[in-house]
Amino acid sequence: MTRDAKQYRVNVYKNQYDLGGDVIARVRYNQNLDYWDGRNWQNGGMGRHKGITKLKDGRYVIIIGSDWQGERDYAYVVDTDEALQEILKAQQLELLDTKKFAELKKLYEEKYLLEDDELEEEAK
Repeated sequence: MTRDAKQYRVNVYKNQYDLGGDVIARVRYNQNLDYWDGRNWQNGGMGRHKGITKLKDGRYVIIIGSDWQGERDYAYVVDTDEALQEILKAQQLELLDTKKFAELKKLYEEKYLLEDDELEEEAK
């Protein structure tokens, strides 16, 4: 099966520790948290991929993908802090500029200290 992003969907579980439990939703597969390691697009090791999306009810979902035979892709729900942390760790801050992740952008601006550009300009 090819991973056509518009067609391929993965099961969503209530958390990463309940993968054998009930499926609570299905989301489109994506790898928008992958980064270039110099040889491959990945996140989590060779042949491993990670994405993020948001359910209609506002909950955030981490998508885990694998290129390895016999492993299935899956997704699980995370809270806003963990969703933001995944974006920060992957250094995919441009995702915060999308409408889907506006809530996370607001959290980022409130929670994390940004560099004060005015102090740098005064030193010149």
